[in-house]
Amino acid sequence: MDALSHPKILSLREFLHKRASLPPGFRLVFTNGCYDILHPGHVDLLARARALGDGLVLGLNSDASVRRIKGELSGPPRPVNSERERAFVLAGLASVDFVVLFDEDTPLELITAIRPQVLVKGGDWDLSRIVGREVVEADGGRVLSLPLLPGYSTTALIERLTSAQGKAAATG
Repeated sequence: MDALSHPKILSLREFLHKRASLPPGFRLVFTNGCYDILHPGHVDLLARARALGDGLVLGLNSDASVRRIKGELSGPPRPVNSERERAFVLAGLASVDFVVLFDEDTPLELITAIRPQVLVKGGDWDLSRIVGREVVEADGGRVLSLPLLPGYSTTALIERLTSAQGKAAATG
């Protein structure tokens, strides 16, 4: 068995099979992102998203998708952690019930296939910009942009680490 495997990490096909066995009325919440370096802001958002339903599906951008979306920011190329590593860490959180990777730049195909009752993004996303909103609302679902925990972002964390590394090299 692969050291980074976890029963919560599923292909879309595996998830759809599992979903068919969920009880009637099961309220499925969906969110997505890169989750490159997990920080308290992520954990907080995922816990609040999970509280909105009976199960949370996290759509995780593949490595190729992260590279296209994040490009070359200041600091190391993204993703810092591989999709297998990111999926494994996220699957270990109590608030995350399912992790499904996707390779596209947006989760629209995933949302269309999964048909969640609740779609959640962080507060840096205006409702009008949330991909999949039309799909979820057409099914009678809710789309929410939850406030972020102030002071946390992966980009800011990478910048702090890069700055500290540069200062250490200059004094070393």
